Amino acid sequence: MKKNPQMPSVRRILGMVVGIVIIGLGIALFKQSHLGNDSISALNMRLAEMLGISLGVQNLCTNILFFALQFWFGRKYIGLGTFVNGIGVGFIVTAFYPIAAHFGPAEALGLPVQLLWVALAVPVTALGASLYQTADLGIAPYDYLSLGLRDYTPVPYFGCRVFTDALCAVLAFLLGGLIGLGTLICAFGLGPFVQFFTRHFSEKV
Repeated sequence: MKKNPQMPSVRRILGMVVGIVIIGLGIALFKQSHLGNDSISALNMRLAEMLGISLGVQNLCTNILFFALQFWFGRKYIGLGTFVNGIGVGFIVTAFYPIAAHFGPAEALGLPVQLLWVALAVPVTALGASLYQTADLGIAPYDYLSLGLRDYTPVPYFGCRVFTDALCAVLAFLLGGLIGLGTLICAFGLGPFVQFFTRHFSEKV
């Protein structure tokens, strides 16, 4: 029987799903540090607090908005991973909250412990992102924003990504969200770790 070339392999689907779960764990670890999350997570967390809803529901609502733009302008970036990430990642993060909270509030133990949580969160999140990206099964709705800007403006991808992340960080800050050292470390530290895991792990599995 001839295989459908359009069907992704089980290995790619599994890598995508595992990657998203690990990303959720990484975001939960960042939150536990109380030094700030990545900008879009910080914004969603603050909006969820203000609206009195769970992060999973808030993240889903935000991704529906972003997906509308993706569907209209960037359908080529839509895949199975787009939906799994857009629907599930917020609920996965909240599922890990009780596990992270079991170790107690990091801010009560001082900056060294908080930095330890961040140091753990960076490689964990990077590993998840590496697995998710290597599977190549669609772009998450938020991640499409910077790709869409790159496609429709003369600005290179790096500049577009900095703009979308900075905009979300400013909005989170203005709304009273937690933007701090962890946010900066996430912004500048994930990239090298993602490349490392992609080269030495994700592409091999």
